[in-house]
Amino acid sequence: MPTDERVLGVSEAHFHACGAFAGFRPADPLYLAKLLDPAVLHFRPRSECETDPGFKQLIPYLVLTHGGRVFHYRRGSAGSERRLTALRSVGVGGHISEADAAGGADPYRTGMLRELTEELEVGAFAERPLGFLFDDSSPVGRVHLGVVHVLELAEPTATPREAALADSGFAVVEQLRAAADGFEPWSRLVLGVLGG
Repeated sequence: MPTDERVLGVSEAHFHACGAFAGFRPADPLYLAKLLDPAVLHFRPRSECETDPGFKQLIPYLVLTHGGRVFHYRRGSAGSERRLTALRSVGVGGHISEADAAGGADPYRTGMLRELTEELEVGAFAERPLGFLFDDSSPVGRVHLGVVHVLELAEPTATPREAALADSGFAVVEQLRAAADGFEPWSRLVLGVLGG
């Protein structure tokens, strides 16, 4: 990771003002609007944020589905988040960088779509909000706040563009839940609420 990369987030105080939670919180448009209020969003050096739980880095977490099957993969060693290497995941996405703010009025959305196209080649999709993720049981979880979007793909194809997405494919939710111990914490939370 570049040491000078600046990433988007909110203060812990703002997270508490919105309504702090632990685990999974279902989608709520009012909560999302308050959380992503441009007046409270700001960028900080990622090198500082990774160890400062007083700042929550916002992470779009995109879950790709098609006909009841969910895209999944193993995090390879080429990924930027070394603390999650070798764990399986059902979410793609990552940090919103300051460069995303140059892409228009909504740096969160710009960054979300950039992350998707950097990580995967996909066709048309319909998007819906699923909820929010916060896991304060680990050092990586305490400094990140996930916003979960489900992308229902028109076709069951998602081709990884990065080596960080290894052993990918689609499977039914029940099959993934049966192997939940091998998944990263956020994926286990999402698998618990995804429809089967």
